[in-house]
Amino acid sequence: MDALKIPEAVQQKENNESKEHKGSPAHSTLALMDGEPEEEDPWDLPELQDTGVPWSALDCKGKVLRVLVSLVKLLVLLGLLYMFICSLDILSSAFQLVGGKAAGDIFQDNAVLSNPLAGLVIGVLVTLLVQSSSTSSSIVVSMVSSGLLTVQLAVPIIMGTNIGTSVTNTLVAMTQAGDRSVFRRAFAGATVHDFFNWLSVLVLLPLEVATGYLYEVTKIIIDSFQIQSGEPPELLNVITDPLTDAIIELDKSVLSEIATGDPAARNKSLIKKWCQTFTNMSTVNVTVPGPDNCTSQSACWSEGNMTVTLKNISRTYGVKKCEHLFVDVQLSDLAVGLILLALSLLVLCSCLLLIVKLLNSMLKGQVASIIKKILNTNFPFPFGWVTGYIAILVGAGMTFIVQSSSVFTSAITPLVGIGVISIQRAYPLSLGSNIGTTTTAILAAMASPGETLDNALQIALVHFLFNISGIILWYPIPFTRLPIRLAKALGNITASYRWFAGVYILFCFFILPLLVFSLSLAGWPVLAGVACPLLALLLAVLLVNVLQKRKPGCLPACLRTWDFLPLWAHSLEPWDRLVGVVAAKCCCCCKCCQADDGGAPEHPRAYDNPAMCGEKAEEGDVSVLKMTKL
Repeated sequence: MDALKIPEAVQQKENNESKEHKGSPAHSTLALMDGEPEEEDPWDLPELQDTGVPWSALDCKGKVLRVLVSLVKLLVLLGLLYMFICSLDILSSAFQLVGGKAAGDIFQDNAVLSNPLAGLVIGVLVTLLVQSSSTSSSIVVSMVSSGLLTVQLAVPIIMGTNIGTSVTNTLVAMTQAGDRSVFRRAFAGATVHDFFNWLSVLVLLPLEVATGYLYEVTKIIIDSFQIQSGEPPELLNVITDPLTDAIIELDKSVLSEIATGDPAARNKSLIKKWCQTFTNMSTVNVTVPGPDNCTSQSACWSEGNMTVTLKNISRTYGVKKCEHLFVDVQLSDLAVGLILLALSLLVLCSCLLLIVKLLNSMLKGQVASIIKKILNTNFPFPFGWVTGYIAILVGAGMTFIVQSSSVFTSAITPLVGIGVISIQRAYPLSLGSNIGTTTTAILAAMASPGETLDNALQIALVHFLFNISGIILWYPIPFTRLPIRLAKALGNITASYRWFAGVYILFCFFILPLLVFSLSLAGWPVLAGVACPLLALLLAVLLVNVLQKRKPGCLPACLRTWDFLPLWAHSLEPWDRLVGVVAAKCCCCCKCCQADDGGAPEHPRAYDNPAMCGEKAEEGDVSVLKMTKL
């Protein structure tokens, strides 16, 4: 028995040393399945302390002043939310200017699109490029309507757009990395949306490939109802369009023309120049090679050795010029896009930080407790289960009003971070936002012309049914709510190793899609040969993790822990040290350069010999690592 206790004591000592050095335990691969136990639950909503003078202690003048200050704060908050929403709109336009034509080119390769995995990845990448699932969906609709793409091939692309649009709120969560506890909740609240989309695709894409479930059901719906064209409602756009249109207006038809293979569209600018045009149709004489090329026999004659026919030609003339800032600027689309990208990100981050600060000052004491109670309390037994579904409806309604799931989920992310909304409540709200954005797409599809109405509406219904199916899979039964558990585990990891959040975003939204797309270009045999062993290895690791946690006796002694692997293969601790060393060296190099330029270094003794920085970092000097801790 004593022999058995020695390894435990040694391991306990190592864990204590790790905690003293690091401040948090090393995370293994088990962390994504079950978070490590902690003395206090980090997911408990914090109490926002009211440090001001109580209302009862104020005199009449003080009460009037507090009411006026609260009203001013509310108006400022509404103004910041307005600027936040407008900056997201401008950000989408900037991404379309920077990468919109590339997105249109990606859609042209129909041989690649015939691969469902490639279609899924293309949907992700294009939505990342244009930062708008509505824009990428409209490109798909135009390709289907023109006959370049069938609805069956468009289904995986629509799934990909659902994934691509969830990166926005994940990036918004990165702005709250300053506080560990706030970042834990904010990043988990943002990535719960990501995990829902990825898990839904993992189940529904193979099901769609095998059975055509989404296509067949939506086709039955389209064939059963005689749906007429109409005009989609304009809700929040009525308020935001005056500002955004004064900054930039885009001609989104150019993207559809590029995707459908129009060579003339390559030379067109996405920046709209004429807001009102006039199209004139005229009949002109055209020389053709022979009588077979004439438009009709009655409109065909010969003049010497030439054959002439009548042909209708349309010419478009500009009537009224647009009035946005970039209408007459002699800059390329890329240059304008980069300018707008920088400005919109600056405004977006500034508004978000100010909103968080303002909410922290407003939501204190009794006000905070009332709001949190309203948002997070369930209905009394036996109707507690209804609360989540009402939250789904609220999320769908709010998204329908703002007409963008990215705007809604990005707006609730800081509320999750500061502890006003719990992640259990943010999850159904995010699911509702998925439903709300599809209802907007359905109404927009109903405004399509008669010849494209069926295809546009079927694609919108595919998007709607995909999200409904995902909700059925991952919400009604509590133990199937895997996105919450996975998001909490990822939140715990990123709270301890904040650099891991950047790794997650780069891998899930850029590296993995690009890798799958590259393998798809090589053909099915190469894709299957690489993907199948990797998937088998991943499933084996997950199975061993579950057995290690639940029934370790079923495993061989060597597999009951991952200690037989090198530490870097099952813990983030060595990688964190590496990041700390690299950051320390970069910090030292920057300060050495400042010293060479005449600036006084903060630690003169360390910079008498520049190599000393590297030596101290290599030795793992705790003070240097603390300075550069991400």
